[in-house]
Amino acid sequence: MVAMAYETPIQQETLEFFHALETPMGFRAELIDGEVVVSPPPAAVHEHVVALISKQMGKFPAVEMLAAANAGLVLPGEAGAAPSHVIPDLTIVPEALNLLLDEGTWTPPDGVEMVVEVTSSRPERDRTIKRLTYARAGIPLYLLVDRDDRRVTLFSKPRDGDYEGLSVPFGEAIPLPAPFGFDLDTKRFA
Repeated sequence: MVAMAYETPIQQETLEFFHALETPMGFRAELIDGEVVVSPPPAAVHEHVVALISKQMGKFPAVEMLAAANAGLVLPGEAGAAPSHVIPDLTIVPEALNLLLDEGTWTPPDGVEMVVEVTSSRPERDRTIKRLTYARAGIPLYLLVDRDDRRVTLFSKPRDGDYEGLSVPFGEAIPLPAPFGFDLDTKRFA
């Protein structure tokens, strides 16, 4: 577990409550800007899209990245909130950094190149809150697959707590910049 300094007693209580939380098997708990969020296991179509993205990452061996499903990240919280503990659907890191070999449950975002979220029951959280959380942490790329809007958006160039975004409808390829350098095929995301 990553040690974090508590700024207020409420932050400490929130973090202690969160770390003591026991979720049913398959459920996942996150702490996002001071709010504890418990999500049920994702639908099969959600996992299908995650698998398609992971498979495409593996097709480009020159990239030398690892795509880890459900890796826990500790990110800076919004002003006045405890540090956020998020679990992206995919966390993509350079293989050489061995970032995902830590024995702890929660790791800092240092070296993370991209996070991926596929919307499910509460898409607004992925569209807004998580986007701002990832930008605040300085994660270079955030790929959002919005199943409701049938669009894929690549958020890049985090600055001043948000990203620039490029969006395409399902079926069109979306270019992933360096260090990836390939077009992600979205035809089978529907």
